[in-house]
Amino acid sequence: MLRLKDPQLTLWDALLPSDLVQLNPELARVDELLEDDKFMTPFISRFEARLGRPTIPMETYLRLMYLKYRYGLGYEVLVQEVNDSIKWRRFCRIPLTQKVPHATTLIKLTKRCGPGVVEELNKALVQEAREKKIIRGRKLQVDTTVVEANIHHPTDAGLLADGVRVITRTVKKIQEAGIAVAGAFHNRQRSIKKRIYEINKVLKRRSNEAYQEVREITGAILKTTRKVITEAASIVREAKDTLQQQGDQIKGKIHALVQTLEETISRTEKIVTQTAAVQEGNLHLPDRVVSIFDTEARPIKKGKANAPVEFGYKVLLQEVEHKIITGYKVLQGNPADDTLLLGAVEDHIKTFNHPPRALAADRGFGGSGNESGCHQLGVKQVSLPRKGKISKARKAYQSQSWFKRLQRWRAGGEATISLLKRKYGLRRSLSRGYEGTTTWVGYGILAYNLHRLATMV
Repeated sequence: MLRLKDPQLTLWDALLPSDLVQLNPELARVDELLEDDKFMTPFISRFEARLGRPTIPMETYLRLMYLKYRYGLGYEVLVQEVNDSIKWRRFCRIPLTQKVPHATTLIKLTKRCGPGVVEELNKALVQEAREKKIIRGRKLQVDTTVVEANIHHPTDAGLLADGVRVITRTVKKIQEAGIAVAGAFHNRQRSIKKRIYEINKVLKRRSNEAYQEVREITGAILKTTRKVITEAASIVREAKDTLQQQGDQIKGKIHALVQTLEETISRTEKIVTQTAAVQEGNLHLPDRVVSIFDTEARPIKKGKANAPVEFGYKVLLQEVEHKIITGYKVLQGNPADDTLLLGAVEDHIKTFNHPPRALAADRGFGGSGNESGCHQLGVKQVSLPRKGKISKARKAYQSQSWFKRLQRWRAGGEATISLLKRKYGLRRSLSRGYEGTTTWVGYGILAYNLHRLATMV
């Protein structure tokens, strides 16, 4: 059952000295911003209003999530810090006589709300900034960055080892539950671990012969992984037969374990297929799996000297005056930047009901037709450097004062991205999958915008 607010105060809260409960200027302004009822609207359609166990108040959940992403706290640490701080309790609307919501409660609420709620919350915050005339949408800059997935650097042997480890661990849990024969599966983790160590020793030589040895060792790991998959598949069949026979007598947790094992086998089979292709010399695999734990993460090249390839998700950011992020989009795959510009301008028009007067982007967005397309959408000044060698006329055009001024303003957007990565969690997403990463990015941007607006209101 949905609870939006909990207005009741206890006697202890009323007796506390004002110095103990007075919020600092930042939290007081954020609290004032979040007081608007429009921030409760996204939750209404996702919860039953009359049936079920009452949820924690959504105003409490929203403020807890702000503190989490504002200060980079984990769920458990967040609960401890709020529990120990009277001011943070008052900010989150948690009376002294009540317990702070458990970390697992916050995790489940975040998963249930998904990326849709935080997207609507960001739109509501932008709308409030518009109503207070803090932003007007006259200037727009567009850029992309990569949010890394929480995975280790992928190698063929490492991915196969991950698959074997997870399969072995899940089979052991199923066998301990008593729904599969204990001797039908062999633990081959030790042999794979030895071969991983062999690869680490061979790679120290850094020669062509070492590369061939690595491929041979990887081939041996590949054979072992296929044996593990075959035995695990028989475990799945046996477990399903047992589940059908015993029916309701088996707990739902066992059903979930069998389903997890099936999914892990499927993912490991994909890794086996792509590793076999690499062993045959095919190094160009468009749908390469880079992690068994996050199969939607992609290898992305952004041309960075210190990170030639990043593994995660590409994010499109739209920034207006006063460094407010008015739009974001977590992309699937690695689309070219120049295919994203016109869509970003159209989203800006939907948000502000008018096109930006000026637009700035880097050279990556300078595809053919983008500049004329922006003019057709109503943008008067388009500061978009062309790719490749430019003519004298184009060079003179890009040397105009307004063009260079917009490019200098665009360069400030790099600082915004750096701040988002350093302070608001956009360097690496600790949530898995596309939906998890989209939710993670959304809350990071929401916390950034709230803090930014709190310093301006």
